[in-house]
Amino acid sequence: MPVTLIIIIATILVSVWAFSNHDIYRRLAFNAYDIKHFRNGHRFISYALIHADWIHLLINMLVLYSFGRAVEAYYSMFWGTKGTFYYLLLYAGGTVMSTTPAYAKHKDDYTYTAVGASGAVSAIVFASIIFDPLNKIYFFIIPFGIPAVIFGVLYLAYSWYMAKRNIDNIGHDVHFWGAVFGFFFTIALKPALALYFLNTVKGLLG
Repeated sequence: MPVTLIIIIATILVSVWAFSNHDIYRRLAFNAYDIKHFRNGHRFISYALIHADWIHLLINMLVLYSFGRAVEAYYSMFWGTKGTFYYLLLYAGGTVMSTTPAYAKHKDDYTYTAVGASGAVSAIVFASIIFDPLNKIYFFIIPFGIPAVIFGVLYLAYSWYMAKRNIDNIGHDVHFWGAVFGFFFTIALKPALALYFLNTVKGLLG
């Protein structure tokens, strides 16, 4: 079974469990204060297995399914038997690294909590942009596809802007840093992909 499907199944099962069990939700959620003061390091990973509600869960899993299968296939194509291991590192690294800045900022704030696989999913999406910068990304409200590289720039700009404004309950900073990690982690594994990416984008710009 593809690793992407295993991650999706595990995340759905744990999220549904946490929907009806607040104690599990509380124990697994990312809380920088608890990580620092009570040494709950598991929260750097476990928070990605639970979600705020069904919509939050379904959106993340739909995006993961849409992009994860392609990235998993690319990783296997480029790195063979090591591809699965690297793909798991991509997902787990996106999970951890996307909340590391939040940890540094909120480690003494017991009220700050985050849940959801958005950081890891952002890492997957931006890894896919490395492999296929011109892939068309579609939204329900937009009748035409946006080249992946253009989507990536807009996504990063929006996430950075909204993180600075901090006017809603969405972890835009987690989205931003997860995306950055996914992009550069994939390049670090195979630096030649950077040249391929730049040449492809250059062709798009004419």
